Amino acid sequence: MSTRLNIATTDTAAYKAMMGLESYLQNISLNHIQKELIKIRASQINGCAFCLDMHTKDAVKYGETPQRIYLLNAWREATELFTEEEQVILAMTEEITLISQKGLTDETYYKAKQLFDENTIAQIIMAIVTINSWNRIAISTHLPIMK
Repeated sequence: MSTRLNIATTDTAAYKAMMGLESYLQNISLNHIQKELIKIRASQINGCAFCLDMHTKDAVKYGETPQRIYLLNAWREATELFTEEEQVILAMTEEITLISQKGLTDETYYKAKQLFDENTIAQIIMAIVTINSWNRIAISTHLPIMK
């Protein structure tokens, strides 16, 4: 599969806007592991090899364990490996990524409100929205994984 086009050079304004979201995400209250779990789980759902490759490597760099990465797509059955906060973040990631199914449910939103303030919930949503955008860019342009 050959790369179709490079958004960064073809539409620099759009790429700059996406990088603005990335800059914003560098300064939110979520820690590196929480952000990488969002990126990996959304990328698993969307089937984005480029992002999975990048973010699993980043997660390991930040101290994530291979076991948790291997079991991330089965986190609901491996709850002993993920904190309550991470479980809510992962539920939000799945529901927002699969928005056409039912979107962010009231149940998940209320669980999030018990653990996070509204600003943090907004940050989680923006992190999910951003990786979903990157997934769509990478998949639609056939961005190759780095070997």
